[in-house]
Amino acid sequence: MGTAEFLQSSFGVSKEILNLTAEAERETANVFRHIAETAEFNQYKVQKAFYENRVSETHLFPTTGYGYDDLGRDTLDKVYAQVFEAEDALVRHHFVNGSHTIATALYAVLRPGDVLFAITGKPYDTLEEAIGISGAPGRGSLKDYEIEYCEAELKENGLPDFDKIKEILISKKVKAVEIQRSKGYGWRPTYSAEYIGEIVKFVKNISPETICIVDNCYGEFADLHEPTYYGADLIAGSLIKNPGGGLALTGGYIAGRRDLIELCSYRLTCVGIGKECGASIGMNRNMYQGFFMAPHITAQAIKSAVLCSALFKKLGAKVDPEPDMIRHDIIQSIRFENPDKVIAFCRGIQKGSPVDSFVTPEPWDMPGYQDKVIMAAGAFVQGASIELSADAPMKPPYIVYMQGGLTYESAKLGIMIAAENMKRLEK
Repeated sequence: MGTAEFLQSSFGVSKEILNLTAEAERETANVFRHIAETAEFNQYKVQKAFYENRVSETHLFPTTGYGYDDLGRDTLDKVYAQVFEAEDALVRHHFVNGSHTIATALYAVLRPGDVLFAITGKPYDTLEEAIGISGAPGRGSLKDYEIEYCEAELKENGLPDFDKIKEILISKKVKAVEIQRSKGYGWRPTYSAEYIGEIVKFVKNISPETICIVDNCYGEFADLHEPTYYGADLIAGSLIKNPGGGLALTGGYIAGRRDLIELCSYRLTCVGIGKECGASIGMNRNMYQGFFMAPHITAQAIKSAVLCSALFKKLGAKVDPEPDMIRHDIIQSIRFENPDKVIAFCRGIQKGSPVDSFVTPEPWDMPGYQDKVIMAAGAFVQGASIELSADAPMKPPYIVYMQGGLTYESAKLGIMIAAENMKRLEK
């Protein structure tokens, strides 16, 4: 029995979908080559950092209690800082998600009376209550601390409105700007690290003291460099996305200017302690190995996103990015204009996942989100976006966001099953 026959008999993938998938792979071969070249460069950067920081078995050992002199923890900070071309980094399993790292950075640098300016539109949904855009007062949001918030909506093409940004930077004394690299639950381009550098340069030319903080989630290792290389003061993200390489069990990172990383460490623990405490309790091994694997695993996820784009475009859906576009994160958006198609897609992705493949996803009230969300995530690490997953807020225009895939082959299976679900729904 060959592969095609096995897929038909075991997963119900039709010849039509198999043929369309093969066509999609042939048409995206050049894009796949670019992804491989980026992964190779980033892998060499990681290897150099491991070598120059003399990573050894000693760094993988756990510490307990206060975690004083945790060599593994402190060296991992140096490895991240070197790879991300930053002065310093704070890499901890104590961070619960990407939103936690970003909020930590915001609370670290902002003080009462300061102004926070979101220059790429409203931040990701899970930051709204932390900032004070939504939610009840009195719970410790930035707004409760009398930190002013303002934002500049994106232009129709999904790019920043530089005229509006300039206007606000001139009219207000902005302490920090927040830049979201990925699209979140939007329909707009993901910004390359280099383009974010242009945004940062624009801000600094008008307001040199303004701190530029980048939500870097989903974008690590998609480009040759991170936004810190191009001048961002701080970048932050989650270890159960790209940099954890599918092996980190939890955690997050912040990288950037040394003085600001120190403030972030004080916010994570407390003033006077900062980075000096925090036991690794056996997490170092997975965090090191995951980071070593991250360039390759990220490439697998990006290839999967390209295939998804190409296949569903053939099936008549609107996709972003288009199949032949260079990627700057791992997310693929598919616009269905139909809630049933969103549900069918997510159920197909779930069936193609290694864990809980038998589960049927349903829309639900997910913490931190304003609308019901459907999520397909059959992952070894709960909620790990670097593993194959898909999610969508159940509201018009019914866009689903697929990301991840520890291996291209496993993600390809989930994508084909999702496509098969779509075809059956149309019949």
